[in-house]
Amino acid sequence: MSGSIPPPIGLLAELTHRCPLGCPYCSNPTDLEKRGAELDTATWQRVMREAAALGVLQLHLSGGEPAARPDLEAITATAAEAGLYTNLITSGVLLNGARLRALADAGLAHVQLSLQHAEAAAADRIGNFRGGHARKLALVEGIHAAGLALTINVVLHRGNLDSVEAMIALAERLGAGRLEIAHTQYHGWALRNRAALMPSAAQVAESRATVLAARERLQGRMAIDFVAPDYHASRPKACMGGWGRQFLNVTPSGAVLPCHAAETIPGLSFPRVTEQSLAGIWYGAEAFNRFRGTAWMPEPCRSCDRREVDWGGCRCQALALTGDATQADPACALSPHRAALLAALEAPAEDSLAFRR
Repeated sequence: MSGSIPPPIGLLAELTHRCPLGCPYCSNPTDLEKRGAELDTATWQRVMREAAALGVLQLHLSGGEPAARPDLEAITATAAEAGLYTNLITSGVLLNGARLRALADAGLAHVQLSLQHAEAAAADRIGNFRGGHARKLALVEGIHAAGLALTINVVLHRGNLDSVEAMIALAERLGAGRLEIAHTQYHGWALRNRAALMPSAAQVAESRATVLAARERLQGRMAIDFVAPDYHASRPKACMGGWGRQFLNVTPSGAVLPCHAAETIPGLSFPRVTEQSLAGIWYGAEAFNRFRGTAWMPEPCRSCDRREVDWGGCRCQALALTGDATQADPACALSPHRAALLAALEAPAEDSLAFRR
């Protein structure tokens, strides 16, 4: 079986679910794992070595807020020694220049820093953390001083769509090499806030036009990625490059998942790194093989000429919208369950947001 399955390219290591922010668009589960359930340093270091041996090239250190772990430098060093390209996905509010230098010395190569808005008051309101925006901006100098590559991440929703152009300008002033502007994906806590976060089709189109114009203007100076919301699409995108095809995710307690929200799917059991090797899970776990390839697909996916392009779309989204992860993703206009997505789009908008904490 393993001969027909390519090795993974990337590993998302969720070191912790602890986070000082309380963003309403958070895609982490509604029930977060506690500190006492987190893998210890030695286990994470073993996972890093196993990932490199498996063929992983890119390591994304995430959370929650990974800087909440005092052993972040030790985990990073092991990953770098194993030959992994190390990327830290962070809110930035728990970091300072000294720790950035220590992480760079440990082998960290790249920082992805999240921004919630271009204006401080709005950013702090969205992140539910007073003074957070100022801390983030102050940290950028330390990122550059440590010689680390910088990507700015912005998650779009109705609360900050008025700031797209300003956030592009801010990322340019901050000297980011890359800017990722991604509309909210409705999983975990974000799904709870969908009616308050969901933009209109016109707002999505405007944000796309703004990004495309900036991308052309800044070509060669700053790369800009744009991720549209699936709810406004006519065809789904390949979730994580296809279920069990390119990426794997390890949760704070060591469950190994094909995608960030896979544990929401009932009936699937995900092995832990404390029970099996990463390679054994990637190639042999029943949950990883459940939606691999095309044999599992219902119609119209099975006979679609895009079946090996989008790989059936998102299983967790199909579950959220239809109650059944085996159904055709309603993000596809050909899905017999398209009405479920349209009903979500037509639901009355809400003004109140439920913040974490």
